[in-house]
Amino acid sequence: MNNLIYLASASPRRKALLSQLNVEFEQFSLDVDESHIDNETPQQHVVRLACLKAQAGVDRGYKDRPVLGSDTIVVLDDKILGKPKSNLDAKRMLADLSGRTHQVMTAIAFANENKILSKLVITDVTFKDLSEQEICEYIATQEPNDKAGSYGIQGFAGRFVSHISGSYFSVVGLPLFETEQLLSHFWNE
Repeated sequence: MNNLIYLASASPRRKALLSQLNVEFEQFSLDVDESHIDNETPQQHVVRLACLKAQAGVDRGYKDRPVLGSDTIVVLDDKILGKPKSNLDAKRMLADLSGRTHQVMTAIAFANENKILSKLVITDVTFKDLSEQEICEYIATQEPNDKAGSYGIQGFAGRFVSHISGSYFSVVGLPLFETEQLLSHFWNE
């Protein structure tokens, strides 16, 4: 089996996770319009973005091997919590997540000139009750600044998680089991 792919992402977390699989890859970044479309569910949104990223890589000339696109969103009460625009925005999101269960949705997609296959992985994450001091101390680390939902489970916010049901690696940004399975299916189809 050919083990060469492209990773259409600048994410250091996705790069580190993908290197745990038995594949060789070349990483590149690209910008795609991540705007939400009216009447699009969070599930449809994240799958569309993963497919869009994979297809954009193919369209950009990465055609000699499969292109992996991925996107991760945090969803609370069917609303997508994006990256915080400010510390105040991060504080609001973390207060909303406090003591509640939310979903982290990661979609992966492989594309080449002939086909595109995708998979959605949904993980339930429950936060303990957070004090205002805990939230402020976490924001002071600046870790929330570039994270969907204002937190990274693999960092300081891991201590806020009281329960997880699903794929830990999906919450970090790339579900390893599902990525390997989808790639195998892609090559064998």
